[in-house]
Amino acid sequence: MKKNSLILVLLITSVLSIAQYPKVDIPGSQSRKIYSQIVNQEYELQILLPGGHEKSNKKFPVVYLMDSQWDFPLVKSIYGQQYYDGFIPELIIVGITWAGSNANPDSLRARDYTPTHETRLKQSGGADQFFSFMKKELFPFMESNYKADNNNRTIMGCSLGGLVTLYALLTQSGMFTGFIAASPAIGWDREVLYKYEKEFSQQKHSEQSRVYMTIGDVERSRPAYEKFAAVMTGRNDPSVSVISKVLENTGHSGTKSETYSRGLQFVFQRPDLSLDNSILKKYTGIYELNDGRRAEIITDEKKLVINFGTSNSFWLSAASETDFYSKAEFLNIHFKFTNNNIEGFQLDQYGRSQFVKKIN
Repeated sequence: MKKNSLILVLLITSVLSIAQYPKVDIPGSQSRKIYSQIVNQEYELQILLPGGHEKSNKKFPVVYLMDSQWDFPLVKSIYGQQYYDGFIPELIIVGITWAGSNANPDSLRARDYTPTHETRLKQSGGADQFFSFMKKELFPFMESNYKADNNNRTIMGCSLGGLVTLYALLTQSGMFTGFIAASPAIGWDREVLYKYEKEFSQQKHSEQSRVYMTIGDVERSRPAYEKFAAVMTGRNDPSVSVISKVLENTGHSGTKSETYSRGLQFVFQRPDLSLDNSILKKYTGIYELNDGRRAEIITDEKKLVINFGTSNSFWLSAASETDFYSKAEFLNIHFKFTNNNIEGFQLDQYGRSQFVKKIN
């Protein structure tokens, strides 16, 4: 009897101890539920908004992440790193996972992320229905509740999530402009993707797409991946830019972090134009910051260089004739004119912005 009482006390103590530690949510993110009439399924959306979302008048690119039950914390960290370093713009991240009773991701991802039915997985083959949910229910939800740019969407996923990412490229024209696929399941249904790739290659595409795809070098599926990747990268289609990488000393799940980091960089890569020296020279001179410090812009080897001091210089790449940026850190410059004369430039750095006036 005493032994049973002791066990009961320990159980109660354990429950009370657990109750003192509430669930930890991911700072800066929010969770929303959406019920799909099309799929007859409740989904949970894990949404990360950029810091300036509420006050901004602009719309933001959206990245739709597959399997967010596993990868949303990873992608949130990657976004913070890449944005801080200036490689990617402010984004809305939408992680998609399943909600409701008996929401088993292993089973439901095999339904939503596969383009065809395989007898070994009776629930498979629901990718078209999943895309109907995205087009008719998810996109309108996001674009009516948030400042989401309907012309700038990226889809990103791994394994079956990578399979559905490539399937979106090949069959869902206009849905997305960016595609990031880590270790895509190329072998699905006797490599049925080749069928869709052939149909895709026979079409003309007006929209520009960027595709970043990878495989781990120790994965057993590497030969099948490399064969398909050679077809994708060998296509002579100026509307589709494809980068394929084999990641060194990497297995199946380990492809995610590097693929998502490099993939976001590639999808949102800015132009690096070679401008005529006559254009660059008109920007040279002395400028004054808000705190009275001075900056000098010079030209060097067909590039602009901005000097904030003897040991604080940045080489600038040209995104356009008036927009420049640094690859070293978050630093963007937009030159402004009055009656064809340079008034100064808008300087945006991480967490701060100011207008810098030309004084000489």
